[in-house]
Amino acid sequence: MGEGAAGAGDGAPTGLSALLRPEGWALLEALPPYDPDRALALGERLRADGVPPGTVAAALTQSRLRAAARDKVGAFADGMLFTPDGLEQATRLPVAARHAARLRAAGATRVADLGCGIGVDALAMAGMDLAVDAVERDEATAAVATVNLRHFPRARVHLGDATGFPAALPVAQPGTPGGVDAAWADPARRAGGRRLTDPEAWSPPLSWALGLPGTGVRAVGVKVAPGVDHALVAPGGPAHGWTAAWTSVDGDVVEAVLWWGAAAVTGAARSATVLRSVTRDGAVEVQEAGTLTDVGLPVPPVGGVGAYLHEPDGAVVRAGLVGHVAAAVGGRLLDPMIAYVTADDLVPSPLARSYEVRAVLPWGLKRLRAYLRGHGVGRVTVKRRGSPIDPDELRRALRLDGDGEATVVLTRRGDERLVLVVDPVTA
Repeated sequence: MGEGAAGAGDGAPTGLSALLRPEGWALLEALPPYDPDRALALGERLRADGVPPGTVAAALTQSRLRAAARDKVGAFADGMLFTPDGLEQATRLPVAARHAARLRAAGATRVADLGCGIGVDALAMAGMDLAVDAVERDEATAAVATVNLRHFPRARVHLGDATGFPAALPVAQPGTPGGVDAAWADPARRAGGRRLTDPEAWSPPLSWALGLPGTGVRAVGVKVAPGVDHALVAPGGPAHGWTAAWTSVDGDVVEAVLWWGAAAVTGAARSATVLRSVTRDGAVEVQEAGTLTDVGLPVPPVGGVGAYLHEPDGAVVRAGLVGHVAAAVGGRLLDPMIAYVTADDLVPSPLARSYEVRAVLPWGLKRLRAYLRGHGVGRVTVKRRGSPIDPDELRRALRLDGDGEATVVLTRRGDERLVLVVDPVTA
């Protein structure tokens, strides 16, 4: 709805160019909170008042994107500009703050943000008093980043190709003040509205990012897809010596980052950090529930279903660190290839969701339906690991009408397909 039209034509400005003019910015700032049910009528009223249609479209688009961005950047969204793809890929601000803190702890003072997008990571770095050179090759996106970083004089946006680094930005030399001493890269992993699964199709490609240590910086962070292969950081892999770090927020795996040099975890190829939102004095804070690495990773035993089932956090599962959770809760795996932990006694973990096992059944639709109906269950939450059954199709096929609730876990133990009926353990 106008983002791509920045600077087009010789008449009234449209798209972002219109909003970057005083009257366009004033219109955007004066809009009421975005309401999808009233957006059409609001647009018609503004056009009737003489506001150019392109400016109206751009302002309403930004209003909608600001509303969507509050989940990622909180109240900062109300003073920022966005692009749809930029918002989709942008780091959540509390997570970006952890990136900045990690680079600062690594001794960085000036960071090259290569492919900065709309500038959320650069915003977090600048907020922690790091100097930032943010590089973005798309002109409209660079303009957005410039607006978003306007309150930080030590953050500069450069229009250019990230792969030109370090030719255009001097790298710090021993004993010489100034210069870039750390690099952060967030390759574009979407094109034409779809995700790119091949790392070499990213822009820039992953192989380029893995060459950043050769530029002379002391620390590097590269944001990658959460499905990144463990073989990348394993011995013999192209990123051996880096640490692959997965992060989740409230159970949602939001990112994976490859860290090198002073920002890597010594001796660790993989790590997982679990973050939780907590409300304190009416404000929501994101706090760390725990961090694990593959250093000293235990091999958990395998055995039968106990009285409790633990579902490790997604970041722990992605990082392949379920063995730590099993050891912490005194549990075992149902199957060596399935990330469910079972235990005879309840030992809660902040890195897993715990359930009390109500019943263990061999898989069978009629058997499961009979059990649930016999216990008055009308609503089920379906979870699965190691099962091909679609949860939505199962809910429809069960045809339940009771008043009770239950969680149904579809899994397997070897070749045996199992159904566990469980209840969440509440604190």
